[in-house]
Amino acid sequence: MTTLTHLECSLCGLTYHAGQPHNLCTCGGPLLVRYDLQAARQSWSREWIVGGPSSMWRYAPVLPVSKPASMISLGEGWTPLIRARNYAASISAENLWVKDEGINPTGSFKARGLACCISMCHELGIKKVALGSAGNAASATAAYAAAAGIEAHIFMPKDVPQANYIECKSFGAKVTLIDGLISDCGRIVAERKQAEGWFDVNTLKEPYRIEGKKTMGYEVAEQFQWNLPDAIFYPTGGGVGLIGMWKAFAEMEALGWIGPKRPKMIVVQTDGCAPMVKAFNEGAERATFWENASTIAAGLRVPKPLGDFLILQAVRESHGTCIAVSDRASLEAGAKLARLDGIFPAPEGAACFAALENLLQTGFLKPQEKIVIYNTGSGLKYLEAYSTLYPRTATTEADKLGGLITPR
Repeated sequence: MTTLTHLECSLCGLTYHAGQPHNLCTCGGPLLVRYDLQAARQSWSREWIVGGPSSMWRYAPVLPVSKPASMISLGEGWTPLIRARNYAASISAENLWVKDEGINPTGSFKARGLACCISMCHELGIKKVALGSAGNAASATAAYAAAAGIEAHIFMPKDVPQANYIECKSFGAKVTLIDGLISDCGRIVAERKQAEGWFDVNTLKEPYRIEGKKTMGYEVAEQFQWNLPDAIFYPTGGGVGLIGMWKAFAEMEALGWIGPKRPKMIVVQTDGCAPMVKAFNEGAERATFWENASTIAAGLRVPKPLGDFLILQAVRESHGTCIAVSDRASLEAGAKLARLDGIFPAPEGAACFAALENLLQTGFLKPQEKIVIYNTGSGLKYLEAYSTLYPRTATTEADKLGGLITPR
């Protein structure tokens, strides 16, 4: 099923056996899954994929799960690629597409990474997992852990969107809300995991979430008949999806499925938490911790990504850029997309539309270029954020948000 050969440190190159649970390399670097791509090229072709499942598992030979019985799937992946004609016309863009990840289980792209990760936990016999999350990764972890019969321990900031908290509780996860950021949540997991017997599934602390996320790259190539777009906008918190797509493009080139020309990778953050933008603008190799991180886009509130050097590498090799926009501009762009094209994006995805308008105005992008924006989640999971655009005044008990079902 898989052509997996080994794990490799992204910093020092040290290799690890793929059949055992691993977190980081001894040097502290994230581990990446490696495959025998020559063997895959001989036994698998892109033409065969058409007959595969309508999910991310259509790319199973370049995913790490070796046994079909280990696969924990809720139907993740193979999300629609939608042409945003009306929004494009409003900003004089000619070829704008939205890869809508809000269609995934639990309403976000996090389903891809956690489906792969939890499937590998199931295959490796792991019984307990732990995660610090800004929201959507927690929901996906809880859902897939429930499906796998694995105990999930979730740590989230206490101001996490209500949808994420309720989802995690509903899926039976053990949830702890803390007064802090995702970095504080991750620190708690690191401090307690050995004593508690948890496998750490935090961003890039294990090698498998990136493998699920990379299928976004395989899909966009397949959906464009193996011709990649000119630019990809990606809302970047931990940046695993962007790192994963860059890995996917390299794998597809080795498989002979695409040519060497790759899209400009564009990192989008918000003014209140933009460590990658700062590092890129300063020409740095690593980001520094962003103090007092604050944004309504919960998934972008990551003060210092572990994979910062991999993000910067992809951006620079692709001749892309990093850009920050305001929360207000993000919400207004999201509302505009919903109004014009019927797609209701998460604030993270919405930020990319505000960034696109900026980069068209500056001339970094040309109107005729084929542009793909990844909307990483459903706007329905961020009603508290969007309610600032559409305030609802209650004059009686029955007018309160939620009407008769609102707890009294």
